[in-house]
Amino acid sequence: MTSPMSPRERILNAINHKPVDRFPTDIWAVPEVWQKLKDYFRTNDTLEIYEHLGIDGIIGLSPEYHGPAFHGPDPSLTYNEWGWGMRKTEYQGGIYEEQVYFPLATAETIEDLERFPWPDPEDYDYSVIAEKAQKFPDRARMCGYSAIFYYHNNLRGLECSLMDPILRPEFTRVLLQKISDIFFEYHRRCFEAAPGLIDITQVTDDFGSQNGLLISPKLFDEFYRPHMQRAIDLAHSFGIQVFHHDDGDCRRLLPRLIEMGINILNPIQWRCGNWDLSELKEKYGARICFHGGVDNQNTLPFGSPEDVAREVRWLKETLGSDQTGLIIAPCHNIQAITPLENILTLYKTVSEE
Repeated sequence: MTSPMSPRERILNAINHKPVDRFPTDIWAVPEVWQKLKDYFRTNDTLEIYEHLGIDGIIGLSPEYHGPAFHGPDPSLTYNEWGWGMRKTEYQGGIYEEQVYFPLATAETIEDLERFPWPDPEDYDYSVIAEKAQKFPDRARMCGYSAIFYYHNNLRGLECSLMDPILRPEFTRVLLQKISDIFFEYHRRCFEAAPGLIDITQVTDDFGSQNGLLISPKLFDEFYRPHMQRAIDLAHSFGIQVFHHDDGDCRRLLPRLIEMGINILNPIQWRCGNWDLSELKEKYGARICFHGGVDNQNTLPFGSPEDVAREVRWLKETLGSDQTGLIIAPCHNIQAITPLENILTLYKTVSEE
């Protein structure tokens, strides 16, 4: 009898379109859901919950920041090293960190960008990455998060960032180059610090809305694509697979993203624009692995366990029609209002013959 694959083997085989003994799984969830699972399984050990549910998972690794703190105008907010100001907000039983301060919202000139206290890649301890990775030899490991459009949004605010390429093209080019240069050096150091221990990195973003794109493909090509390509090429030069997260209806960008070299597409929010998943598999399934797909706008929070099971089987029949190239997971963080039974059903159904 053939021994079962390890979670890492299962994940990497699916990404590389090799046979798997069953479809691999992953999970994204808000803290309230994790607490619900810990209470149900009577454990505080996340990996123990993985074992109970048969979750293969992708373990996140990162360096530790030891640089100067950002001091924003409102001391009640929490700031990261990029200056994003966050406030805890309660919504339908969950506590969320909502960004309410955008540090470059009032910047008007390139000189304003030069004066900004940009984070320095020197201010991270990269040596911890290898140590963290070695604790999970049987799990796929992800390190890095490059998201040029998302960081533009969060530095300037969504309204300004959407207008910038049209109203301030030179300003925008300088801003994006600064973000890209920091990303490049940060990720280069991450990858060099843990050779052979990082399987996956994110070159990711949020170009999709509920219906269609937030920006035109033309603006994507002119302003964002070169920086994303730079990040993808860096990852591939270290033999690392590229995971691309893109909320909403990003279908018009898929040919470009695949041409650029992404390896994994997440989260497959098929209710955003009514995707044809069989067609998606037929057109792109030989070149990318799909990650996600279980709807968390409707099915997981509001459907019955039977609805969840039916959806998982549908994903296996469409995105997994060749028995590989699919990692089944919720199509974003499972929300606090989601019934526990629906979560249990998701992972139980994956293992069905």
